[in-house]
Amino acid sequence: MIRRLLSLAFLVLASPAYAADELVIGMNSSPGTLNPFLNSSLAGAFINAMTERPLSAYDANWKLACFVCTELPTVENGRARVVDLPPDDKGAVRKGMEIDIELKPMNWADGRPLTARDFQFTIDVGKHPKSGVPSTEEYRRIVKFESKDDRHFTLTKDRVTFDYNVLDFLPLSAHVEKPLFDADPSQYRLRTTYDADPANPGLAFGPYRVVEVVPGTRIALERNPHWTGQPPQFRRILIKFFENSSSLEANLLSGNVDYVPGESGLAFSQALAFEQRHGDKYNVVFKPSLTYGHIDVKLDNPLLADIRVRRAIVMAIDRKTISDTLFHGKQPVADGNVNPLDQMFSPSARHYDYDPAEARRLLDEAGFKEVANGIRQNAKGERLSLVLAFASGNRINDQVAQVLQSELRRVGIELRLKAAPARIYFADLRCRKFDSLAFYAWVTSPESVPRTTLHSTEIPTADNNCSGQNYPGYRNPEMDKALDGAERELDPLKRKAFFADILRLYADDLPVLPMYFRVDSFVIPKPLKGIVPTGHQGSTSQWIETWRWQD
Repeated sequence: MIRRLLSLAFLVLASPAYAADELVIGMNSSPGTLNPFLNSSLAGAFINAMTERPLSAYDANWKLACFVCTELPTVENGRARVVDLPPDDKGAVRKGMEIDIELKPMNWADGRPLTARDFQFTIDVGKHPKSGVPSTEEYRRIVKFESKDDRHFTLTKDRVTFDYNVLDFLPLSAHVEKPLFDADPSQYRLRTTYDADPANPGLAFGPYRVVEVVPGTRIALERNPHWTGQPPQFRRILIKFFENSSSLEANLLSGNVDYVPGESGLAFSQALAFEQRHGDKYNVVFKPSLTYGHIDVKLDNPLLADIRVRRAIVMAIDRKTISDTLFHGKQPVADGNVNPLDQMFSPSARHYDYDPAEARRLLDEAGFKEVANGIRQNAKGERLSLVLAFASGNRINDQVAQVLQSELRRVGIELRLKAAPARIYFADLRCRKFDSLAFYAWVTSPESVPRTTLHSTEIPTADNNCSGQNYPGYRNPEMDKALDGAERELDPLKRKAFFADILRLYADDLPVLPMYFRVDSFVIPKPLKGIVPTGHQGSTSQWIETWRWQD
């Protein structure tokens, strides 16, 4: 890729000029879709959080709160109840949950009210096997939807789980989207209005609505005139996307961008250097987060089917030095997918030290003994040649990929690098269109059970229209049992034991190669107030109405 050289001498001297009623946000990746059901990118979630809101989600203090409902349903306040369900096919007694919802009075930007009908339609889409939703499990569990009136409805779930009142999905607009879905559910993800006509006012009920989309370049938002919550300050928000984080930084310094969010912005090392040079004009906030950097393994690739090969790869990577060198030791090496910040963390997982000698021994043992031109091969003459796919445009991604390529070469593994724009990369990933390895990050909410990424029923296939996020294609009955048990256990201490099993199996089987837990870097101009990083899946933009310019 050819990158333009910019004169930083001029850019550093430039002083940002803020328009009182406008905000320009810069991000290093753009969403592939704005449909909240089909999106799996941080950039898309950031934008959706300004145009819609979930029923309930975790706030910045990691406490569950209502956003669209008037009161969080709990067993204690009587809005949630354990109920008997009809016996299953074998006559076994089943227990489920009834959850009463009262919606706040809210309106779509075309003036139509947000109603129970929107939520019923949303659940119907989520449950349909051909809808293309990344994970249908959450919706399939809702076995009954009873609408009392436009603002009151009851959900019945088919099991009792500890997180019964985490209802963090965003509703779809029934009056806009339902005709498209009903016409052909299998084609819905290709025809959704969120992509075909994203400026349609009937798609937003949050404080802002999308008014312009130039794919891969910019998205503009303006106030929703029918918003019923706290009035937002900014008349217009412009989100600009840049092909790489160096260009993003240059535009921040030139004044073409006001703010760079931690959700998808500067790399940690960039932000640290930026703070040292420009801390007089910007507050740079480093927030440890539940964002997990990792490498998915394509388990049906014969070269990676042997656990000894996967363990050798991990042991050939000096992850601590990567953290120390690229992240100043601030992004800790991960042994699994549950962050030590999460109360469900357990130190039970196997730890893999950097040990290239042991990596070589494991590769020999796995049958890759012969070396030709520096690359190992097995008795069949198959070269141990892998492809690492990742999203382009992020300096850290490029640097980590190059380090991985160099370190694996030292133990006789060829690693070819395949970078693609984020919107293309994640579109391919969701249908498991990667050859060997895929490097990216997940972000979760506190106490989140990783069912959608690890359960054997969550593997995307052509038959289920690429539903599910188990991209490695991992199958282990023990893991399924641990995931199911964690969800159903109401006692936090007993639930933690299931999480310990999840972490142990994860590290033993290595369907995913753990790298590090991320620190998100927010570059905020000093006059911009109200931004509170969460450290979890809830985007800071979920509170956009509290942001403001203040001298």
